[in-house]
Amino acid sequence: MEPAQPADRVPDDRTPPGGQPPADLPAGAGPEHAATDPTIPPADEPALVASGPAAAETGERPAPPPRVGPARSERSPKDMAISLLVLLIPIALLLAFYRGFLGGDEPTTVDPAPAIEQAQSANAFPVSQPQGLGSDWRTVSARYQTVDGGANLRIGYLTPEGRGVQLLQSNVPAERLLPAELTDEGQPQGPTELAGRTWQRYTARGNQQALVLLEPARTVIIVGDARDNELRQLAGALR
Repeated sequence: MEPAQPADRVPDDRTPPGGQPPADLPAGAGPEHAATDPTIPPADEPALVASGPAAAETGERPAPPPRVGPARSERSPKDMAISLLVLLIPIALLLAFYRGFLGGDEPTTVDPAPAIEQAQSANAFPVSQPQGLGSDWRTVSARYQTVDGGANLRIGYLTPEGRGVQLLQSNVPAERLLPAELTDEGQPQGPTELAGRTWQRYTARGNQQALVLLEPARTVIIVGDARDNELRQLAGALR
């Protein structure tokens, strides 16, 4: 038989009978309660920092995001200049090759013989050709065509000074041909003798001037922005 216990002594074993929780813990606060309570983190996981309303209640604020400075260009002005120079060098070489070896600045010349032969075969009017012009006179166009009221033979030249001149031979009546080629404002400026023929000097479009030869079977017009001496040279070379 055990000796009697004093009335004020607390028993060493505080576990109540019947598996009830200890008296000093709230109901449901046992190990099972800790495992299922979402507010109590597991022992092997770190506690989360409160944010949002919860953080406002506790006075805590989340750390601000790191500031991102303005992006700096990785290419310096010197690098950009070198890149541009690398692009320009091949272009300059191609341009020099085009001009120096392929004649890029030279006008395209044509052979006027087929158009002249076509006009001679049509026998619509007497056909004259320039004789004795230097190689610096370049033929850039030549065409024979029938038109309303007759036919035209047009030959375009580039003069030694780089100006344009057109030689037109036609059997279209002069009263229709001159206004169409020289505009209605074209006015005669007086006669001039060239290679035994009497030509009329005319004004034309813009800064152009013209020499006109009126014959019974045809009209010859030399017109362009060339100087007067070049117009006269072409007119005097016709044979």
